[in-house]
Amino acid sequence: MREDGRAGRGVGAGAALPQPSAGVHDEQEDEDAIVNRISLCLSTFTLAVSAGAVLLLPFSIISNEILLSFPQNYYIQWLNGSLIHGLWNLASLFSNLCLFVLMPFAFFFLESEGFAGLKKGIRARILETLVMLVLLALLILGIVWVASALVDKDAASMESLYDLWEFYLPYLYSCISLMGCLLLLLCTPVGLSRMFTVMGQLLVKPTILEDLDEQIYIITLEEEALQRRLNGLSSSVEYNIMELERELENVKTLKTKLERRKKASAWERNLVYPAVMILLLIETSISVLLVACNILCLLVDETAMPKGTRGPGIGNASLSAFGFVGAALEIILIFYLMVSSVVGFYSLRFFGNFIPKKDDTTMTKIIGNCVSILVLSSALPVMSRTLGLHKLHLSDTSRDSETSKPSANGHHKAL
Repeated sequence: MREDGRAGRGVGAGAALPQPSAGVHDEQEDEDAIVNRISLCLSTFTLAVSAGAVLLLPFSIISNEILLSFPQNYYIQWLNGSLIHGLWNLASLFSNLCLFVLMPFAFFFLESEGFAGLKKGIRARILETLVMLVLLALLILGIVWVASALVDKDAASMESLYDLWEFYLPYLYSCISLMGCLLLLLCTPVGLSRMFTVMGQLLVKPTILEDLDEQIYIITLEEEALQRRLNGLSSSVEYNIMELERELENVKTLKTKLERRKKASAWERNLVYPAVMILLLIETSISVLLVACNILCLLVDETAMPKGTRGPGIGNASLSAFGFVGAALEIILIFYLMVSSVVGFYSLRFFGNFIPKKDDTTMTKIIGNCVSILVLSSALPVMSRTLGLHKLHLSDTSRDSETSKPSANGHHKAL
């Protein structure tokens, strides 16, 4: 339309075309900044929910041991099974909200530009994002309904979608945990093996039969030589500029590491590094032994299988035969396994590009990282049950009896 009008006015070949004003450009930058800020806030909230889901399991274990140690204390009467159960429900609710609503909204909002023909701005982008979310929800519900009808061809499966709010939505967290468990099957073993390499890069290794001053001197000479080649002062050979810059950056990184090792104290070099490596070896060995013992118990002893609603409630029995010390060890192992799973996730070749970099991480990559951490944290309770760490029964009796009641459409639902 704009080109036709310009042609009708007889713009000559040598006439300058009108350029967009600086105000329009600044307005577009301000709009993009607002969109990025909103997406970043939603991603931060998702990370907070993930942290809460991770911390809730140790909090439940500590609460159980406190109630066992001080059963009649007046000041801890607020710490009961109802509170813990409510916190787990909130963690499930906010995890579903972040995974199915907030993170898709942040992604579509970031990629949206507004429908054609409407006035550009934040409102247009929000409208496009909401329409995309509604279409995505309808697509997923349609796929689920068709799949349910194909698997179970009776009339109850066709009408089961009417139980969406009161039956299926409360258990969406189980689906997230299932995806997280499948991901943990890949990430945790890799992370357990990579933890030693990662900690070796973070800590200062002991200097045994090494002359750090000589190594720093050699690296300094190499850095100066590369800098002269890059500036073209002492070499007549043509080098690839990009390759020289990359090599110079690697030399500077190595020099920084050597200088850090030189500045480290003797305690940090000779005591911290061996102690951390021994601690990692002990934690890894205990984790592997717990997995092997629990799997053997599940294979041999039928009574060790999960029984759903059966089990001791909070404050009724200790989770470990060693009491509070055993509970503390379980909490340490839970955190260790969570960190190992995150390290293993970023060590996988398929997810290697997801690693955040300082001042060089796009918002799309940030959203992907937040979703991945949320899925991993949602599978932490299931992984703990696999290890035999967490066996608290947090369900209410009244709630358990309601799970077998008939649903709104008259069909009997049992989970």
